[in-house]
Amino acid sequence: MKKILLSVLLVGSVIFANAQLASPVLWSFTSKKIADKTYEVYLTATIQNSWHLYSQNQPKDAINQPTAILFNKNPLVTIDGKTTEVGKMELYQDKKLKISANQYANKVVFIQKIKVKSNAKTTISGSVEYQTCDDKKCLPPKKELFKVALK
Repeated sequence: MKKILLSVLLVGSVIFANAQLASPVLWSFTSKKIADKTYEVYLTATIQNSWHLYSQNQPKDAINQPTAILFNKNPLVTIDGKTTEVGKMELYQDKKLKISANQYANKVVFIQKIKVKSNAKTTISGSVEYQTCDDKKCLPPKKELFKVALK
């Protein structure tokens, strides 16, 4: 009986630990009208302490997956330019492994300018695929879906 109880507690603690580590990034998605028929969409990543999220642009020697943002097609919307990043980018370098990475800690905001073709209310949707690491491990890439109203 003690072995069964110990096994259940051990499995439960592993599940609880994995649940705690499964989402070291909390995403929020908003938009703001900046001109007539022009919006900015904000994809904000709030990152837990000791974790890092990778930039869309990585050095040639990087091995981590860069953040990739995909916008779904919408006939009422045009994507204007590239997605920019606002945050304190850190250059990580591991001299032993001879790798580096552009990464963010704490918070980063990805901003995409959007133009709508008419004054009709619409939405923009898509996904963010990203990878996070701390000093000891990296989690597998994860995909976050989003949908933002443009009003």
